[in-house]
Amino acid sequence: MKSIVIATDGSAPAQEAVEVGLELASEQGADVTFVHVTPADEFVTTRLGPAPAVPHREEIDESETALQNAAAAAETAGVTFALERISGNTVETIVQLADAKDADLIVIGSRGRGALASTLLGSVSQGVMTHARRPVLIVRGSHVAAEATV
Repeated sequence: MKSIVIATDGSAPAQEAVEVGLELASEQGADVTFVHVTPADEFVTTRLGPAPAVPHREEIDESETALQNAAAAAETAGVTFALERISGNTVETIVQLADAKDADLIVIGSRGRGALASTLLGSVSQGVMTHARRPVLIVRGSHVAAEATV
């Protein structure tokens, strides 16, 4: 294993995914790319309405705590890493980045909202698992409340 993409949004499950992904990277000698996807900007408009947003890379600023925390954890673990903050559709962006990096694995946290909420709200982890053309490890947070699994 040479390359791992780890998605993070700063949530507790994402932080656990960072920990698991870094442990795997350390064991395998793999490089890590942390990705945080922000909603697509709708900065282009026409007379007919807003144009579809195009995913684009953004500069990382100090307010991006999810990526900064992931970077600190990688430094502590001695793992080589890169940070990507990209605006776009979350599922598509994670899958496309993993393809572009030729990642051997995508690691993502699951909020564990349960089947009903996933059906109604959709799930990023489920979407990545469905659309990725490479292995996906979904880390289910150990802090998920028992009633959330119904």
